[in-house]
Amino acid sequence: MLARFEEFIRERQYLHNVSPRTIEWYRNSLRWLPCESPSQSQLTAVVVAMREAGLKPSGCNCLGRAINAYLHWAHVPDGKCSVGCKHPKIARLKEPALVLPTYTEHQIRRIIAWKPRVRFKKLLRLLVLFLLDTGCRISEAINVRVRDVDLDNLLVTLDGKGSKQRIVPFSFELRAMMFRHVREGKLGPDALLFGTRTGTRLGRNNVLRAMKALCRDLGFEPPARTVHATRHTFAVNYLRRGGSEFRLQKVLGHSSLEMTRRYANLVTADLQAVHEKVSLLSTS
Repeated sequence: MLARFEEFIRERQYLHNVSPRTIEWYRNSLRWLPCESPSQSQLTAVVVAMREAGLKPSGCNCLGRAINAYLHWAHVPDGKCSVGCKHPKIARLKEPALVLPTYTEHQIRRIIAWKPRVRFKKLLRLLVLFLLDTGCRISEAINVRVRDVDLDNLLVTLDGKGSKQRIVPFSFELRAMMFRHVREGKLGPDALLFGTRTGTRLGRNNVLRAMKALCRDLGFEPPARTVHATRHTFAVNYLRRGGSEFRLQKVLGHSSLEMTRRYANLVTADLQAVHEKVSLLSTS
C-alpha cells in the first residue's frame, strides 16, 4: 500500500483509536484508488469500476465514505468535511429505499418454542434470543463477557462501534436463560458469554450459516441479512409497542436520530390496519 495511505491509517489507528475492523475497511477501500491524489475524473472511473465489479450502490457508498475520509485528510488535515470542502470526493449513489428485513411474530415464536439438546444449538438459541431482546449487533453480542451482564438490574454493557460503550436492558425471560447458561457451563466472570466449547469467540460467518440452517429447520426461509434482521425486528417492534425514537437511538447506539428514524416507517401490515379505520370506503 502507498505510503500516504499508510500514514492516514496510522493516524486513524493511534490518534482516533478506530477498531481493527475499521482499519481493514480503510485498507479495502483505499485499494480502489489508482494513486495518492486522484482527480475527480479518476474518482468517477473508480465508481464505474466498482459497479462493473458487481458492487451495489450501498457497497459503493460504503467504500466511498472511507475514500472521502482519506481525501479530506489529504487536503484538509484539520476539521470535519463539509459542503464547502473543495477537494475531490466520491458522490453518494442513490440507494433503493427497500423495506428493512425482519422476522415475523410467527417465526419468533417458532424460535422461542425450539428446545434443542445439543450444546451448540442451545448456545445458538440463546444468542438469537439475546439479539432479539437487546437489539444489539452481532459483533457486540459475541464479545460480551459474563462480567458485562448485570443479572440483578437486568442490564448488559456492550462495546459498540467507535469504542463506545453503552448499557442496554434485557427481559426477565432472557435473564433466566442466561443464568442457567452460565451455571451449567460453569462460566467465570472473564469468560465469553457466547464462547465456543474451548472458550474462543464465535465466528460471524459460522453464526450466519447456523442461523440460516435454523430458519430452514424450523420451516421458513431466512430473511435477507439474516443476522442483522434481528436488530431490525427489535427496532420495529420497539416502536410498534410505544417506545420512543430517542430511547431507541440510545439502545441501538446510533450516533444520530436520523439513523433511528428509518424504523419509524411502519411495516405494510401496520399501514393496512390503520387504513381500514380511516378509509372512506370501509363499512366497519
